[in-house]
Amino acid sequence: MNIANYVTLSRIPLLFIVVGLMYFRIPFGSTLCFLVYLLAALSDWLDGYLARRCDIVSTFGKFMDALTDKIFMVGLFVAILVLGILPQWTLFFVLFIIGREFLVTGVRLVASSRGIILEAERIGKVKTVMQIVTIGFFILWRAVVEDLKFFPDWFGIFIRYCAMILFLITTYLTLSSGYHYIQRYKHLFDDQRKEK
Repeated sequence: MNIANYVTLSRIPLLFIVVGLMYFRIPFGSTLCFLVYLLAALSDWLDGYLARRCDIVSTFGKFMDALTDKIFMVGLFVAILVLGILPQWTLFFVLFIIGREFLVTGVRLVASSRGIILEAERIGKVKTVMQIVTIGFFILWRAVVEDLKFFPDWFGIFIRYCAMILFLITTYLTLSSGYHYIQRYKHLFDDQRKEK
């Protein structure tokens, strides 16, 4: 364990704080939720920066960074769907996202059992950034509508439309990156069958 790994693992408690602020309605809770979310999103960049800067890159860090990203994003997609921030018709899109994340995690576990650590690929990193931005827009929309009432009504509508467009783009990127990942590493499953 090192400072970068602690930053990585901090996203788990931050997930519960963000969801708690969404669920329990307190004055300016949505704005505070957005600020805590920004902190969590920043940690996704900070852990990698610290690991490289301090020369403490580790196998544990690589694996846990990808895993905590998935836990954080899947948890938030479920939360904003359940709380009505995402409309109900997006249910199947959210299920596709969750399915993709678990499938890729399964591939990583198969590789790990063979002593291979699969690092995040470029398309996967773009997907993660898009997921972070998309969730951020939904949380910002709620903050604008509920707390930041000095903004005109059209601004809240604009943020909402941007969030929905980003959600659809993110769903596509999530599925396409998952397909790319499975295609690239499907030989791991072939090797498993040969060994049996």
